[in-house]
Amino acid sequence: MADHDFTSILKSRRSANKFIPGVEMDNKELDEMFNLVKYAPSAFNLQHAHYVVVKDPDLKEKVYEAAEKQYKVRTASAVILVLGKLDAHKDAAAMNEGLLNLGVLSKQEYDQLVSSTIGFYESRGEQFMRDEAIRSASLSAMQFMLIAKDKGWDTCPMIGFNPDEMRKLLQVPDNYVPAMLIAIGKEDTSSFRPRGYRKPVGEFVSYDKF
Repeated sequence: MADHDFTSILKSRRSANKFIPGVEMDNKELDEMFNLVKYAPSAFNLQHAHYVVVKDPDLKEKVYEAAEKQYKVRTASAVILVLGKLDAHKDAAAMNEGLLNLGVLSKQEYDQLVSSTIGFYESRGEQFMRDEAIRSASLSAMQFMLIAKDKGWDTCPMIGFNPDEMRKLLQVPDNYVPAMLIAIGKEDTSSFRPRGYRKPVGEFVSYDKF
């Protein structure tokens, strides 16, 4: 499907409610997708998103339990927990070191950028950091789903899961927040439903004021 234009991919991407069981995904192909995912935008280029890919059948069964026993999780080729890093601003120095070493940034510019990035987050507090972690992870996740569709895979973003159980199960550190779960595989279209209602542009777009 890689030769399809972007509009075709966009329109053909749907949330798959049922997958064909037993379809295996190769880590190499997943890595190829994530190699494109890394170009997703994030504030200050902090790249808050982290993905935990679950393919092991026993572990996937436990994820299925923590995801309210949704059948799509059981039949998916992989289930991916998308996380956002709450304290990603602390990585500002490491993320900009390359630009310093290349001479793109002077030492003074580098120090100023690191200091202002950290100050920006810390002055706005924990709720802002959480919002940013989820926002950045969500932008990244949308990019992942479009890339997956381009490579012939179907996905379904999910919010129906117990975040605390998922945290324990996948050993997620405290400084990461779950943004969503994504089931990925080959869609079983035997009980295909028409696409749900989509608002016309006039109902969700305003110009200059609401």
